[in-house]
Amino acid sequence: MTRSTTDEAAAPPLPSSPKERRRLREAKSLSEEQVAATVGVTRATVRSWETGRTTPRGRKRALYAKLIAPDPKPKPRPARKPKSPPAPLPVKGPEVAPVLEVVHEAGATPSPEPAVAHEPEVTPAPEAAPAPPPAPTSPPPPPEPEPEPQPATPRLSPDEAFDALYAHAAPGLVRQTYLLTGRRSLARESVERAFQLAWHRWPEVAVDRDPVGWVRAAAYEYAMSPWHRLRRAHRHPDAPPSEPARRALFEALLELPPAYRRTLLLYDGVGLDLPETAAETEASTPAAAGRLEVARAAVAERVPELAAAASPAEQSELLHDRLGGLARAEHVPAPPPARAVRTGSENKARLWTRAAIAFAALLIGATALTLHTAPTHYEQPLSPPERVGGVPPRGGPQKLTPQDLKLQKSLNEQLAHGPERLVPRIP
Repeated sequence: MTRSTTDEAAAPPLPSSPKERRRLREAKSLSEEQVAATVGVTRATVRSWETGRTTPRGRKRALYAKLIAPDPKPKPRPARKPKSPPAPLPVKGPEVAPVLEVVHEAGATPSPEPAVAHEPEVTPAPEAAPAPPPAPTSPPPPPEPEPEPQPATPRLSPDEAFDALYAHAAPGLVRQTYLLTGRRSLARESVERAFQLAWHRWPEVAVDRDPVGWVRAAAYEYAMSPWHRLRRAHRHPDAPPSEPARRALFEALLELPPAYRRTLLLYDGVGLDLPETAAETEASTPAAAGRLEVARAAVAERVPELAAAASPAEQSELLHDRLGGLARAEHVPAPPPARAVRTGSENKARLWTRAAIAFAALLIGATALTLHTAPTHYEQPLSPPERVGGVPPRGGPQKLTPQDLKLQKSLNEQLAHGPERLVPRIP
């Protein structure tokens, strides 16, 4: 137990963001199989750690953190400062300062010994040789200017921080979700639900490496849920744009499978790199690259400008401009105010809390009622048993008559030659 505790204490801290864990692993060119073999788990477990479903614990957490920890950077050596002349000794205490000032003005040095009433005998010393003139010294360097104090950053409250994040990211997320689903009302609802969830889990979102990415992933997951097909309002997409070029791009996007559409939007629309796109779509980097190529080829069949691009980089830039123009041109409803989102999240949490408390109280009441009404001992029947009369006694085997004996003997002597019915002949 001591060794395990020491290993965990010596291991570097594990990033809380699953995306950061995956980025560190890919920065070291480590595959999921290599990490799984080193830590002693399966590949599915490593993928679960890097998608946020589970979190490593104990010795496996220490090994995983040490394996993906970034290499320490060498500390730069500080520049050597020029030697300056020795500074005068500091003055200790307010009462000593006037004394030293007076002594320096007089050109003498005070004696630490106390004064006496009589003068001691002084032995004349031989005259010393005159001291050589002091060597010229270089002028002291000019004092370095003191750095100007920077204004302190004001500390925001949780409400103000959430409102700032909402005002910065909500309008763009609504337009992105509209390109993902083709439904304006569903895009607005998805972003609102995602920010409500973010406010409900604000301590986790506030320290995340990419809060906008956290909310974007939640909004995309809600918008791509297959259960929306059962709702009449979201069963069919909205009317496409009237311009032919934008209409072709809009229809080409909606014809793609949801996973391919999301990969194309994140990489070419939002501008994420390939590892981040793969992490947000919960796929491997080669799978995300394959989806991106298939999606681009499908869109290029409907949009001739993309097919005429000379390189993938030019095609990505052109697709980024077309997606941005399509999102800005369409009239997308504005998201609700940030305060309304926070209030809705708090009301929903309060409602679920009350429902859970009511269900628990109902369950406790039913259990108590059952325990109160259930019998705790055996109770005898109200009426004692009585003998029933008028019923003939149960009969047993009867004694055979002479005629029955003759019939039995006749049946035993005759042989059956087929399935026909045997008719005994009684003499």
